[in-house]
This record gives sequence, structure tokens and C-alpha cells, in this order.
Amino acid sequence: MAYIRCGSHTRFLVGKFAGERALKQLLLVSFLSLLAPAALSAAESADFAAARALFEAKKPGDARRAFEALEAAEPSNADVRFYLGRLALGRDDPDTAVRELEAAESLDPGSARVHQALGDAYGYSAMRAGILSRYGLAKKCLAEFQRAEALDPGNLDTHGRLLEYYSRAPWIVGGGADKAQAEAAKIREIDPLRGHQAYAALYLANGKYDLALAELEAALKLAPDDYVSLYQLGLLAAISGQHLERGLASLRRCLKLATPQGAPSHSAAQWRLGNILEKQGDPAGARVAYEAALKLNPKFTPAADSLRSLANANGGG
Repeated sequence: MAYIRCGSHTRFLVGKFAGERALKQLLLVSFLSLLAPAALSAAESADFAAARALFEAKKPGDARRAFEALEAAEPSNADVRFYLGRLALGRDDPDTAVRELEAAESLDPGSARVHQALGDAYGYSAMRAGILSRYGLAKKCLAEFQRAEALDPGNLDTHGRLLEYYSRAPWIVGGGADKAQAEAAKIREIDPLRGHQAYAALYLANGKYDLALAELEAALKLAPDDYVSLYQLGLLAAISGQHLERGLASLRRCLKLATPQGAPSHSAAQWRLGNILEKQGDPAGARVAYEAALKLNPKFTPAADSLRSLANANGGG
């Protein structure tokens, strides 16, 4: 789905329901949001604070060891189990994530953030499941997001997850365009800027480029240098073939801005630059952009795939 920032996040799943490529896009954006800081617990030990600092410093190996030591000493600490679940998601270990987050939920059933993270874990698990299990996990994912929303109705992350779910999932597991529109409306009520971005994402996903452009223009009037709106405008150009020069300018501006938490990376912006340059008939420029994306992140598969396709289209050169 077209990118939408939801707090620092978006989603996850509906695996082969919506196509593996769509799933991977959702999973990438969803995981980025897991890096967002979580609220402090009411009472925090020095060891817990140190472990949490490692997590927020993006040192997952050290953070994992610190939280596992805390878990051994305090197996009934819901906060510790929560962070261990998030770390498991970050290293692509959904089985451990489900186990830790189910434990956290049983210890702290009133925590919206735990329900939200458990929904993510069920979504990741659905990616790997067989067809029969996938449906059940999808329904569990939705139920957790809905519980998180009920506990914290103003949380934009949760509304964003629900928007993605409803727009991607088939009706048999609770999806629906009308439900996605309703979540976009809720987002707009809470935060007009991100509401415009939410509607733009829905319109982009459905090929309604004029409507998407109108939402993005409204967003940029509110915040002319907003990274996400600029990226979405570049995305619109890349996938529609329209407003190419404006898309290039927007993405180049993104590259001069810091990447907000959970937003598409500079690698993604370079990749989309390459897409636009290809549409403009500039394969040399596109190759430079794809190579720049891979220099920033050698594991950024979309750029590698585009570079390979470009080489094949030009006789390997």
C-alpha cells in the first residue's frame, strides 16, 4: 500500500491474501514503527532503564541480553516481556514475539501498546503460516488492533494499523474499503496533517491520483517541508507517471531532510527517484539513483531489483 505514517508506524500483514509484495511493503513500514520509543513505566529500576536505553539506542543485541537477564529475575514483569517481544519482531522471530507478547498481555491486559504489538506479532506470524492458519492469525491480529483502539482511541499508530488492515485484508477476515475510509477520517480528526496523508495513501493505492494530489497539496500547505508528504508526492509521480518534475523535486528535498521515525528511508527516496528517472527516459540517471540507494542500504531489495531490471533492459549495460 502507499505509504502512510502512523505514529511511527504502519503495519503488517494480510500475506498472500493481498499478494506477497504488498505484504512485504507493509511489513517493512510496520517494523520501522516498532523502533519508536514507548512510554515509561510508572516505576522503573535502574537495570530496566539501562536496558530500555539500549533498545532506544538501536542496540538490539545488547538490549536483548539486558532484558533477558531482567526476565530471569522478574518473569512476571509485563514491561520486560513487552520489550522482548518487540526485539523478537525486530530480528524476524515472530514465534518468540507472540510468546513474549501473549505473556505481557496476560500480565497487563489493559495496556494498549501490548495489544498493538501483539497484533503486529500475529501479522508477522500470518506471513509464514499455511492458508488455514493464516486466516485465524489475521483475525487475531485485527482483534488485537481493535482492543488497542478501544483502550486508547486517540492513538494514531493504532488507527494507522487498522487503516492498513482494512484496506488490504479481504472481507472474510474483516477487511473493507468503507472501514479503511472510516479510519482515515478518525486520523484526520486527531491530526489534520496525517489525515491528509492517510487519505492520500488510500487514493494512491486505488489509482485515484488526482484525489491523492489534492490531499498532498493540502498537507503541504499545512507543513511545506513535511518529509512524509514530500515522499508521498514523489511516490505518486513514480507510480503514476504524472507530475514527474514535481516528484523529483520532492524526493530530492527529502534527501536533504532528516528521516522521521518510521518514515521511508533515504534509500527508498533514492529508489523512487530512479523510478521517475526511468519514466523520463534517463536510464543513466536511474542507475545512479539505484546505486545510491544500495550504497545507503546494501540490503534494500527494491533498488537491487530495479537495477537488475534496468541492466537487462539495456543489454546488461
